[in-house]
Amino acid sequence: MINIFLNSKFLSFCLRHEFISLKNLNFPYMSETSAISGQETIHESYIKRISALQSDNKSLVEELETTKMEREEVRAKLFESLIANKKYLREVERLKKENILLKRMPLFLATVVEMGPDYVLLRQHGNNQEFITTAPPELMDIIQPNSRVAINNSLTIVRILDRSVDVRAKVMELVEAPDVSYEQVGGLESQIQEIRETVELPLTNPAIFQDIGIEPPRGVLLYGLPGTGKTMLAKAVAHESRATFIHMSGSELVHKFIGEGAQLVRDIFQMAREKAPSIIFIDEIDAVGSIRTHDGTTGSAEVNRTMMQLLAEMDGFRTRGDIKIIAATNRIDILDPALLRPGRFDRIIEIPIPSAQGRLKILEIHARKMKMDEDVDLIDIVKETDEASGADLKAIVVEAGMNALRRGASSVGRSDFNTAIGKVLGDEIEGSEEALRMFS
Repeated sequence: MINIFLNSKFLSFCLRHEFISLKNLNFPYMSETSAISGQETIHESYIKRISALQSDNKSLVEELETTKMEREEVRAKLFESLIANKKYLREVERLKKENILLKRMPLFLATVVEMGPDYVLLRQHGNNQEFITTAPPELMDIIQPNSRVAINNSLTIVRILDRSVDVRAKVMELVEAPDVSYEQVGGLESQIQEIRETVELPLTNPAIFQDIGIEPPRGVLLYGLPGTGKTMLAKAVAHESRATFIHMSGSELVHKFIGEGAQLVRDIFQMAREKAPSIIFIDEIDAVGSIRTHDGTTGSAEVNRTMMQLLAEMDGFRTRGDIKIIAATNRIDILDPALLRPGRFDRIIEIPIPSAQGRLKILEIHARKMKMDEDVDLIDIVKETDEASGADLKAIVVEAGMNALRRGASSVGRSDFNTAIGKVLGDEIEGSEEALRMFS
């Protein structure tokens, strides 16, 4: 069959190119007409074959395009399956960890009472039972008496826990220092110098006290009328010092239930020791440090317990360490004498009403960014604000600016200050006259 097909192709090629003629071919029983019809039949068969191949090729191309689209869809589904698989794997890992936690035996809390070379005496919390156990070698080197530890069912120490500190004590630690510096406190230069000598110098340069052979001061009590700058001085100390600063109010130490206030005082000083050098600022200390009395109520007894714990922490049998205390009060006359003695507060500093020079400096500090008219003279305002505190002077400057805003001015005039002085210091007559003049 192959030879016949090749011969027919060769014959057709020769006929088309007239290499030979049908007349010269001596086929038996073949005439010229039959040869032509045979040639046409071969051509038609070739054309039909080519058409069939083209149709098959077109079908294959379409099938290829369909296969490509199906492949892209499969790849997209595979990608989604991989993402879902990762999600399921994470969920499986989470469930495995949760299952391990559920299967793990619970740990119990205990406190180290005594230690030996190869044993540890523990007291379990809750039932106060004492027992002797062991700990891994890596834990034996760091376990100390009174440490809190976790034990398992076999009473073996598993881990060492941090000291228990009340969350209320933790929030008293100042994380971000206030933006108040000593330059923003006017008229209290001598008081600032005493505070820096008492609080900052022992923390930053303790060697000079050791060279002289004296113990540095340990506490400062600031007292004076309201608004004179006691709390502002404490903010400046927090801004300038590099020590841990813990601030609280005396009223925060007074609690309803017995023992809570004393426990909070212990936790505060314990946290201060762990983060030493540190500074503790107690504002309105008269809320907890007033003269001890007993009126027969549990409330006064609880306040007395809290104050006695404060006295013991400030200067008791236990050393305080690198902890400085600053306290502020408006009522030094009602404080307990035990609180005022040296050793607890070595420096008692009065924060007075500012003098004329101090008032001028305070006004300059608060009005340094203020746009003022030419008729404003701060010296004249100082003369009109006798007996005004630093807080009063700040309020006068702010109120003068508000007066300028009310009348739509771009700078503050003398009339604005006059109205502000009358409003802040209570000069109702002058204040009302200036107000009528402003709105007339």
